[in-house]
Amino acid sequence: MRSDRMKKGIDRAPHRSLFNAMGYLKEEMEGPIIGIACSANEVIPGHIHLGKIAQAVKEGVRMAGGTPMEFSTIGVCDGIAMNHEGMKYSLGSRELICDSVEVMAKACPFDGLVLIPNCDKIIPGMMMAAMRLNIPCIMISGGPMLAGKFKGKAVDLISVFEGVGRVAAGIMRQDELSLLEECACPGAGSCAGMFTANSMNCLSEALGIALPGNGTIPAVYAGRIRLAKIAGKKIVDLISKDIKPRDIMTIEAFKNAITVDMAFGGSSNTALHLPAIAHEGGITLPLGLFDEISEKVPHVCNMSPAGPHHLEDLNEAGGVYGIMKELSKKNLINKKCLTVEGRKVGDLLKYAEVADRNVIRPVMEPYHEKGGLAVLHGSLAPDGSIVKRIGVLESIWHFKGKAKVYESEEEAGAAIMAGKIEAGDAVVIRYEGPKGGPGMREMLTPTSILAGRGLDASCALITDGRFSGGTRGLCIGHVSPEAAEGGPIAFVKNGDKIEIDLNEKTINLNVSEKEMVKRRKAWKQPEPKIKEGYMARYAKQVTSASTGAVFNK
Repeated sequence: MRSDRMKKGIDRAPHRSLFNAMGYLKEEMEGPIIGIACSANEVIPGHIHLGKIAQAVKEGVRMAGGTPMEFSTIGVCDGIAMNHEGMKYSLGSRELICDSVEVMAKACPFDGLVLIPNCDKIIPGMMMAAMRLNIPCIMISGGPMLAGKFKGKAVDLISVFEGVGRVAAGIMRQDELSLLEECACPGAGSCAGMFTANSMNCLSEALGIALPGNGTIPAVYAGRIRLAKIAGKKIVDLISKDIKPRDIMTIEAFKNAITVDMAFGGSSNTALHLPAIAHEGGITLPLGLFDEISEKVPHVCNMSPAGPHHLEDLNEAGGVYGIMKELSKKNLINKKCLTVEGRKVGDLLKYAEVADRNVIRPVMEPYHEKGGLAVLHGSLAPDGSIVKRIGVLESIWHFKGKAKVYESEEEAGAAIMAGKIEAGDAVVIRYEGPKGGPGMREMLTPTSILAGRGLDASCALITDGRFSGGTRGLCIGHVSPEAAEGGPIAFVKNGDKIEIDLNEKTINLNVSEKEMVKRRKAWKQPEPKIKEGYMARYAKQVTSASTGAVFNK
């Protein structure tokens, strides 16, 4: 066992002495030692309860004859970090989390790991670490938050963000917004729609690194505790069989995950995180693969914010495996992929059922014939960009508008709040990419204010930053190359014509090449927005959004 390096032999007597100091018995040190990487904290509603999940995992480990040892990681709440400097640190935390799990698993050679994340960057960060370390691992998340209720309708965090825009537009009273904010997030869990956290938690099932139910069983259900205990037992089984993450998260498993992503219309951030996880295992996931799969996968599950359903609805309807069962009817799922359950996907699909056809549509009667995300290329984004097309009204799938250019999210948000954006405008927010931000901020505030003002049906928002999984409307993010690298988005001027076609999957700046050459020559790279500390180092190492914003090797 790997843990023998720190516990066996006469020269490990000092090590055993230190374990004695923590109260471990000799018998506890004889079995497999399981590291429990838990990101519990009192900052994120999705993580406030993870101590209980960790306790359940540890009980499961002990039932199976292992000894659990818990350690912590950091975690950022994207909602709380939104629309201020804090959001610059969110994406960058992914790499820190990955590194911290690696450090702990190398310094203390655990026989296996149980990963307990729940929110946006913590999930991919831990999964990246699993691929990098390649020792037996299983992931168990904290589960989704229940939807809130407001005036008889289901609401969530995005309802509050959009409520700000509605108040600014005079559509909602401020006292109504106050009532909404009190009930939109009713308790622990990752925010209730198919935003980034829930997208990634669901995709962990499709990848095979988590048990069925991991993405959908609500945080407050007893079923979540039971699943955590099973995960604790399973890690000991994975160790005995020497099943490792790279045995599970193969290229075919990633294709399954992208397929499921397209079927439920997940967050555009999955196009950042899945390539980054694959990268740690030596697998390349080009943006073109997302596009190729999106063209043949029907959209069968319409989740908030694009649709009316929340994670609790999907859980009752059959969950992720219910979606996969439906997709398998068109041979869209590779059934031979191995999972942490110890069986192959095809074996697990035998037990999957769809219980609610309003939530999971028949594959032959989808909401849309093609998948949730689309990759756009063109003169404005030569290396690609991402749009959540199922969140875009078909009336503006072909859009032409005049650019209104802003050098930061704050500048654009203030303009939208002040009513300076009109129907037909193409709002360009630049210098918010991985390097330029730095940290590629998520821009839920400007998109939500646009939606709240009713402009999501007539405006485009284009950025080298990224959008929340809660975003809807014609919002194109991940524009690559980014402005800070001298990409075309750096040369856009107010009044330029921009044309977007979601059918043709193009995004073009209608400016002559002669004029673009002139603008390139006149361009000067701006000073870094953060000059010291972690994010200054991050900006120097990070690569393009089109490659998952991973670090240069």
